[in-house]
Amino acid sequence: MKIFQVTISLRAFPRGFHLITDKIESDIRALIKLKIGVAHIFIQHTSASLTLNENWDPTVRQDFESHFSHMVPENAAYSKHIYEGLDDLPAHLKASILGSSILVPITNGRFSLGTWQGIYLCEHRNRASRRKLIITIWGE
Repeated sequence: MKIFQVTISLRAFPRGFHLITDKIESDIRALIKLKIGVAHIFIQHTSASLTLNENWDPTVRQDFESHFSHMVPENAAYSKHIYEGLDDLPAHLKASILGSSILVPITNGRFSLGTWQGIYLCEHRNRASRRKLIITIWGE
């Protein structure tokens, strides 16, 4: 059993849902050596999140952004946490709803995703900065 951990920096993305599967796989060189395993992917931020969903049709990602912007609007009457802008509290709420980590199985040196699945960076800030992921992998 091998266990290792890498940190990946992502460039700043605009607000929205972005496929990052290929970036993660290409940045983890040791992944190709594993026949079987699991990757725990964790984002070190409270205003962005990760999820797994449709990787083919970009309108799915656009609809995700529309839905979450409607579900958790800026300028809600209850918002008090706006120290970094009107998107501050909504970004934290969206990140909590979607979550800060995902688990992905590994088979023969690649993520074992379904035909139409991809890993999304869910960027909830209007003007985001770079994001860091910590990826811990167990495998043989």
